[in-house]
Amino acid sequence: MNFDPQTLRYDERGLIPAIAQDAENGDVLMMAWMNADAVARTLQTRRVTYWSRSRQAFWVKGESSGHVQHLVDMRVDCDRDCLLVLVDQTGPACHTNRRSCFYTALRDGAEVEIMAPVADPD
Repeated sequence: MNFDPQTLRYDERGLIPAIAQDAENGDVLMMAWMNADAVARTLQTRRVTYWSRSRQAFWVKGESSGHVQHLVDMRVDCDRDCLLVLVDQTGPACHTNRRSCFYTALRDGAEVEIMAPVADPD
């Protein structure tokens, strides 16, 4: 069966959430948005491409930072309204220079930073 990105369930803005997960160790790295063209581009190029809501433009992960996400596998949830993107992540996934965007835990009514930024190799 051939896949057509148009068969996914997008929101009223034409977007679908995509959760990036490290294909090797299962760490959840980030969540971003894709539209049908971003899904198609990701599948075609194997470079994960998101849709930037603020810039209203495609965003190829790592294009400017070098922290590239290479697609290993893409999965569709049971409702067809969310994607799981298994990636080979180069460098930090978060714009804060952390491995994951999920670096704050909620514990005993407080926010606790559980992950420091990655040290610059220089």
